[in-house]
Amino acid sequence: MSEPTSTFPPSLGWEPQPPQEVWVVRHRGPRWWLHFLLLAATLLSTTVVGARIYANFALRQPVFSFSNDSIPMFPLQWMWQAPTKLMYGFYFSVTLMFILLAHEMGHYLYARHYRVYATPPFFIPFPSLIGTFGAFIRIRGIIPTRKALFDIGIAGPIAGFIPSCAAVLVGLSLSHPLMFGSAPQENEPGFPLAFHLASRWLHLDVPLGSLSLHPIAVAGWVGMFATALNLLPGGQLDGGHILFSVFPRLHRWVTLAVVFALVPLAKYYWVGWLVWAVVLWLTSQHPSIPRRPGISTQRKWLAVFAVVMLAMSFTPAPFTHSSGREVWQKDLWPEIHDGLHSLDGRARRMMHRK
Repeated sequence: MSEPTSTFPPSLGWEPQPPQEVWVVRHRGPRWWLHFLLLAATLLSTTVVGARIYANFALRQPVFSFSNDSIPMFPLQWMWQAPTKLMYGFYFSVTLMFILLAHEMGHYLYARHYRVYATPPFFIPFPSLIGTFGAFIRIRGIIPTRKALFDIGIAGPIAGFIPSCAAVLVGLSLSHPLMFGSAPQENEPGFPLAFHLASRWLHLDVPLGSLSLHPIAVAGWVGMFATALNLLPGGQLDGGHILFSVFPRLHRWVTLAVVFALVPLAKYYWVGWLVWAVVLWLTSQHPSIPRRPGISTQRKWLAVFAVVMLAMSFTPAPFTHSSGREVWQKDLWPEIHDGLHSLDGRARRMMHRK
């Protein structure tokens, strides 16, 4: 059999081209064993912390009180000494894990809807005040349009905000006043607008700061805190994706404005805002997304709802007595004072020798 000849005459300047190799990049499938292992470890760490939170609730103490030396912040020894106590930690852990899972699945399902490759959620166990550093998914595919970017970005906050509101309402209804004479503690939670609205809705006669919070309410507080952090309008956070999909040209400038706004908030309200200022600064350059087509009017109204969610979940002082002025004065000023005093002494000795 002869090779097929071209139907184009040579006079047209067309020459047959050799076949081109096409490389198809296949993403490695999810390592389900790792996802389930992290899920189980995070459920354990949040349950241990939740048991400690429930113990404070039962004793009518502040939620993060550690005045009782017999109960440490992370009572891991309860697993073999008093395993029944850990059962009470499920109020907190199951509620919080559901909120985090709902948030990440909102991103994941919409990424799948737009055929953008994304991993299932990774949970991060950590023996902290809340037992975890949260959860995240990795998006490895290319987001094709601003519409897809908007839907993937906003789906997570909405999916996490709704159960957080339910947890706040249920948890506050189960909370009770602090024991008379309980001293205020450092690092107690500050309450966003959602808590104040829920308090009015439930007609609570006790101020929020005088309540011993039920663990479900604490999980709702964590959900609100996570929603506020993710909706900060800048960088590559969820709020930054929403901002870029609506106003792509303003993304970098708004990010820088938020970075500079977080610095005084860190000084006067919560020193942790410095960390998020650095995160936004490092991620101020958003990945390129085609400018056209734009997003619909309905999605712009959803962007307004994202601003409402941010306003309801944000608080300048997530933890009391943790502003930069208080932390730096308490931790750094004695060392600075001693250092200056030592330098002054050396200077005086040198002057005396001269």
